[in-house]
Amino acid sequence: MKPASLKAAKSTAADSEKIPRNARQSRERIMAAIRVAAIAEFSENGLKGTSTQAIAARAGLTKPQLHYYIKGKEELYEELLMSVISDWKGMFDTSVADPGKVLGGYIRSKIHLAFDKPEVSRIFTREVLDGGRNLEKFWPDSRKHTREKVNIIKGWIARGLMKPVDPYTLLMSIWAMTQFYADSALQVQQLIKPAQADWMPDRDTLVKELTTLILRGCGIKPS
Repeated sequence: MKPASLKAAKSTAADSEKIPRNARQSRERIMAAIRVAAIAEFSENGLKGTSTQAIAARAGLTKPQLHYYIKGKEELYEELLMSVISDWKGMFDTSVADPGKVLGGYIRSKIHLAFDKPEVSRIFTREVLDGGRNLEKFWPDSRKHTREKVNIIKGWIARGLMKPVDPYTLLMSIWAMTQFYADSALQVQQLIKPAQADWMPDRDTLVKELTTLILRGCGIKPS
């Protein structure tokens, strides 16, 4: 009797561990589907133009099912908005002394993000165009990190490592050129390959060309 009881106990214990894990995995899958749906809706319509009904439908859920997993669209929107901001942090590698390598790495990281997460980038851009009311918590930290980059660039200029340029203009030009491929992907495709839906240029070639353009403008010889 003891072996049988022990076997049954082990089986019960195993089952009790299996159920929560499966439930957790199921929840993670549903939350992933909700995030994908929300990204698509917010990037197309912004916060005001997106309804929880639209998110639920795109995720394959009913509205009551959606609200079982999230309180409302606002918290989901803020999470996605902050995710792209988080992705941008750390791209400007201040541990490297060579301005050519720092700027080249920065451009490469920005291009890869534009290609990998274009819809998330568009959420940020749409929020800015809508007045940026949901970015109030973001601006102080953004100003701080931008000033740090500006001071580093000024240091390079003072040491004769690059031509005198306005650091703000340099940074914003990099942002504009790299994020363009996320925010205006349709325009890129229509002007270059109108017959090929969803076409995008080769990212490695683009990184090389943009890096060369920026570095030469700064008086830095591309490596």
